[in-house]
Amino acid sequence: MLKSQTLLKRKWLLSAMAIIALSSFNLALGQPLEKPIRLVVPYAPGGPIDVTARALAERVKDTLGTVIIDNKPGAGGNLGVDIVAKAPADGYTIGISAVATHAINPWLFSKMPFNVATDFAAITQMVRVPNVLVMNADTAQRLKINTVGDLIAYGKANPGKLNVGSGGNGSAGHLAAEMFKRDAGIYAVHIPYNGGNPAQLALLSGQVDFNFDNLATAAPNIKAGKLKALAVTTAQRASALPDIPAMAETLNGFEVDTWWGLVAPANTPPAVVARLHQAFSTALAAPETKTRFGLMMAEPVSSTPDQFAAFMKREWVKYEPLVKASGAKVD
Repeated sequence: MLKSQTLLKRKWLLSAMAIIALSSFNLALGQPLEKPIRLVVPYAPGGPIDVTARALAERVKDTLGTVIIDNKPGAGGNLGVDIVAKAPADGYTIGISAVATHAINPWLFSKMPFNVATDFAAITQMVRVPNVLVMNADTAQRLKINTVGDLIAYGKANPGKLNVGSGGNGSAGHLAAEMFKRDAGIYAVHIPYNGGNPAQLALLSGQVDFNFDNLATAAPNIKAGKLKALAVTTAQRASALPDIPAMAETLNGFEVDTWWGLVAPANTPPAVVARLHQAFSTALAAPETKTRFGLMMAEPVSSTPDQFAAFMKREWVKYEPLVKASGAKVD
C-alpha cells in the first residue's frame, strides 16, 4: 500500500513538472500561452508603479497575451515581492522590483522573507523617476539660497540651523538627505513625517527648510512658484524640467532616484526571460509609452537582464551605508 502511494505521488509530481515545462516551453518559443501571465505589483492600486505596470500590460497583449495585474501591498512591498520569489519558475508569475524592495528594505528590515541576491531573475528595468531637492520659495529668498552651492555654504556657516523633512525614517527622501549631508559635509536636523504628502505640506508651510521629494509630486508647486527647485538627484538633468541642474553638477557622483523594474523567480529558464524581456522592452521603447509615463515625470528605461541585475546589485550595495547612517530600522 505504501509503495503504491509513493508511486502515485511520484507520478503526480512528474506530471506537474511536465505541465510546467510545457508551459515554459510555449512561453519561450512564442507559442500561444496556456494561461495569462500574472504581474504582481507589491503596492496598492492607483500609484505610479501600478499605473505604469497596467500601461505595459496593455501594450504587450499582442505578444504575450493577457497580463493580469495583481496588487499585493504590505510590509513596505515585501509581501508582494515574496509571492514572486516563491512562485513557480515558469514565467507565468512575474513581479515588480523597486528601489525600496530590492535596495533599501534588505538593510531596513531586521528580517526579510526573501533574498534579493539569489531569489530573482532580472527581466528589465522599467522606469526612473527623478527626486528633487526643494526649498520653500520664501525661505530660499530670505536665506538668499539660489543654488545647491548656496545651501551647502549656508549649512557650513550656520551649523545646526537647517532642518530637512522626509516621508519617514528610512524613506527614499530620508536616505537622499543622508547622502546629501554626508557628501556636502553639513548637518541638518531630520524631521520625519508620516508620508510624502505631510512632508511636503510641512515644507510649504515653512516648518522645514528643505526636503528631497519625488519630481512628479513636487512639480506643480515648483511651477506655481511655491517651491524652489535646487537640483534633481539623477545623474543627468531631467527631460521634464531641463533648467533644473543635476545634483552631480555640484556634488560629483551624487545619484539617487526612484526606480522600478520587472523580475521573475530565480531559475526561470533563460529563454523564457528572453521572451519576456523582448516583449516588455519593445513596449517601453514605444513613443506612446514615453508620452504616457512623461505625464508622471517618469522616464521609461529598458535594460538587458544582465544590465538590470548588475544595476540592482549596485543599488543594494549603495544603500547599506545610508540606511545604517540614518539609524532607521524596522523590526
